[in-house]
Amino acid sequence: MKIHIGVDILGLPYATIVTTANITDRNGAIEMFAQPYFSLPTLKTVLCDGGYTGEPFAKEIERLTGAKVEVVKRSELHTFEVIPKRWIVERSFGWLDKCRRLWKNCERKIDNTLNMVKLAFISLLLKRF
Repeated sequence: MKIHIGVDILGLPYATIVTTANITDRNGAIEMFAQPYFSLPTLKTVLCDGGYTGEPFAKEIERLTGAKVEVVKRSELHTFEVIPKRWIVERSFGWLDKCRRLWKNCERKIDNTLNMVKLAFISLLLKRF
């Protein structure tokens, strides 16, 4: 299973979807943005990593949300460097890995994983505020 999340600059989720592993990252992101409850009228830019490159993906995201796609790529392959804005979603996945049921794929159903992701973020928000 793959977890696709769309987060704000604080790392808090706006959209979450769980797909099977045979769905590509691009198709999962398009499916996430196409959800009927996903509506962000002030969204201007969608930042994503190198796995989301391609003109068809950018055009589909712009059609769904009206936002431009900006791909943030690594500068060098074998050196560690914090790239601004790229770490935001990685930090969110790190928070999810602290949840015992999400650190490894142990759920049998996609809906169970999605609900556990939601519960993990709710728990995080309750601890924070």
